[in-house]
Formats: sequence, structure tokens, C-alpha cells
Amino acid sequence: MDEVLRRENLIAAYKRVIRNGGAPGVDGMTVDDLQVLPREHFTRIWEQLRNGTYQPQPVRRVDIPKPGGKGTRTLGIPTVMDRLIQQALLQVLQPIFDPTFSEGSFGFRPGRSTHQAVLSAREHIAAGYRWVVDLDLEKFFDRVNHDVLMARVARKVKDRQVLRLIRRYLQAGMMDGGLVSPRSEGTPQGGPLSPLLSNCLLDELDKELERRGHRFARYADDCNVYVQSEAAGIRVMASLERFLTQRLRLKINREKSAVARPWNRKFLGYSVTLHHKTKLKVAPASIKRLKGNLCELLRRGRGRNLSTVIRELRPVIRGWVAYFRWSDVKAVFEELDGWLRRKLRCILWRQWKRPRTRFRELRRRGLDATRAAASAFNGRGPWRNAGARHMNQAVPTKALAKLGLTSFTHEHQRLASSL
Repeated sequence: MDEVLRRENLIAAYKRVIRNGGAPGVDGMTVDDLQVLPREHFTRIWEQLRNGTYQPQPVRRVDIPKPGGKGTRTLGIPTVMDRLIQQALLQVLQPIFDPTFSEGSFGFRPGRSTHQAVLSAREHIAAGYRWVVDLDLEKFFDRVNHDVLMARVARKVKDRQVLRLIRRYLQAGMMDGGLVSPRSEGTPQGGPLSPLLSNCLLDELDKELERRGHRFARYADDCNVYVQSEAAGIRVMASLERFLTQRLRLKINREKSAVARPWNRKFLGYSVTLHHKTKLKVAPASIKRLKGNLCELLRRGRGRNLSTVIRELRPVIRGWVAYFRWSDVKAVFEELDGWLRRKLRCILWRQWKRPRTRFRELRRRGLDATRAAASAFNGRGPWRNAGARHMNQAVPTKALAKLGLTSFTHEHQRLASSL
């Protein structure tokens, strides 16, 4: 606790919370409010932490849709002050725990990333482990047993004040609709300390996999174990289910978990090809999710200037391609380019509305009168016309590029060449 409350550590935590920003907690205090709090307020909190009387406030419940639109994920947003205290705890605890974590663990660790996890998975598959035990833990962050977790933390942390404070954060209630519900299990996502605590618990799974000599890659609660046959995978799945239930009191989601070929599953948005020389590719579910996100932006753009719509699309495209820059299969980027250009042409066709307007716009863009008339009055729908020759000629790829449209293919080539 002395180290947690050290002035330099608290200042570093304060700066990190300010930099991260984020939504307010149950007290409504924002990050901006934190910056103008009087010194006396911080002194009072410091004294409460020192004498062990500090009580964290409940977290604010926020439900966000899961990727793919199936169900929601519950976040618990701590107050700004509790985020500062959790960050101060994290800065002291992380150097104690992180060096002991497994090499197969990649989530929420300094110097480690999703890309390293994906590349590690590719190495295991390329080495001949062409079956995967894909584990999905059912509502992991909601089901963490506090006693089991605290027993793991207490193995390395002997300061009772720190242990008591961590348990209080685990047991802090969750406010929803003005009512606070107590928590007897779970470590809600949203606070700085939750990722480290989840790794402390799941490190026991990692150590068990290492003891058995398995090849695996884990990112948070997303764990893939690679084996050489389906029979071995079935045995591993059954034994790990028993281990997780008996030792960590966690439950496997049988609907989402499976023993399968890696190219039929996804891991952190990526999948692989079935070639002997394994290649990474974008998983179909990731493409579907991107198209859904882009369609939301495009629907909002129907009544606006096309260049404005393209300007909003640009950061989404660049961010997505940056994440999937390790993909070896380039065809998907070309397909996305064609799909997006057709979507943009579809917006224009809708904006022109009347056949006369469409005739005039097609003529203005270089089509002869006969062809422009036949196209403008053809009676077909916007999507059909957006993919037709007359719209490809009237609104060519170069014209969209001049408006600032970022190409998935060119962006991927640029990033891939720097790897």
C-alpha cells in the first residue's frame, strides 16, 4: 500500500486516467471535473486508503451489443476517482504478476498484442497441429468466483490492506436504473484492474496447459489449444472442462466451443487457409461485421454530399485494414473495394431520385443521350443500377478516389509491405 500511495505512482495514475478519458460513473463526475478537484478532496481519499476505511462506489451498468449482434455485453463503469485508485493499484501489481504469466498468454499485457496471439496460432498450425480446441468461457467476467480469484492474488500479494481493497472493488455493487445490486461473483469489464485480475485467474489454466505440454494461444477469455488429431481434441476438451469447473469454477459454453479444423473457426477476427503452408485470412464473420458497420454510416449519408460520407468512412477503413494487415489472402480486400464503390454509387442513384434527374446526371458525366435515357428510365432498383455499366462509367473508380475514398487493397498493400 505504501507503493500504491506513493506520490509519483498516484501522479502517473492520474495522468493515465486523464489521458484515457471515458464516461462518468454513478456520481456523474467527469475526467474534466477530476482536474479541478481541490487538494483537500485527494487528501481525504488518501487518508481513507491509508487507514483502510475507503469504500469504492458502485459501478454504473452499461450494456453494449456483442460483435455479430447476438446478445449484449455488460460493462461496469467505475467512478473517475475509483478508476484513478485502480490504475494506481495496477501500476504496482502488474510488475509483480506479469513476469510470471505464460508465454501463451497475450491479452492485456504490456508489450503483447492480438497480432502476436494470431501469429503464435499460425505457428502452431504450421507445425502440424491442425486441429483446434476452441474454448469459449460462458459469461467469464460475470462468473469469476471471488474466493478463488483472491486466493490466486494472495499467493503473491501479502499486504492485507491491498487484498481488502481489491475484494471491495470486486464486491462493489452495480447500479442500474437507480438501484444498486450487490455482487457476489464476477469482475465487471470497464475498470483498469479487471484485465489483470482475469489474467491472474486464467494463468492457472495456462500453467495446466503448459504442464500437459499443449500448444495454445490465449487472449483474455478466448483460448485456442492446438492438437494433432480430432480424438486428441475431444479428450482435451473433456479434461479442460473438468479442470475449469472443479478448480476455477468456470463453465464452458458448449454452443460456442468446439473441436474443429482451424480454417473452420476464427480467432481474434482471423482465420487460416487449409493449405499445407498455413496462411492467415480475414474470418467471414469479421467481414460481415464490417459491412454492417459501414452500412450504418452509409444509411446516414443518403441525404448528404458524397465527399462528406467518404470522409467519415476513411478512418473506419484504415483502422480495419490496419488490424487485418497480417492477412495473406488479398482477394477479400478487392471484394470489399468493389462492394463499397457499388454502395456509394447506390447512394448517388437514390439521391438523383427522378428519371429526369438521373438522365441529366448521366449525361453530365459523359454518357451519350441514347444510353443515358435507356439507363435512367429502365425501372430497375438502386442496387441493380449501382452495379451496372452505366454507373461504373458515370462514376468511375478514379472519380471516387478524387473524392478521398480509401482503397482497402491499396491500404493493405501499403501496410503489408512494411511488415
